[in-house]
Amino acid sequence: MTDGRLVTTAELARALGLSARTIQRYRQTGLLEPELVSAGGHARWDIDKVRSRLRSLAERAE
Repeated sequence: MTDGRLVTTAELARALGLSARTIQRYRQTGLLEPELVSAGGHARWDIDKVRSRLRSLAERAE
């Protein structure tokens, strides 16, 4: 469980055991949407929501 704060793409990738590039690719293809995008275009993520989304995608793929 996380404390509800939003994290960077690199922090999200570390938490999920994925590369930052994989997260970026999922974002580009529309599989994942960040919780917030800063004025500079930097994504901020809710780890629990992303975990849930990835779990849902994996279940559909089975």
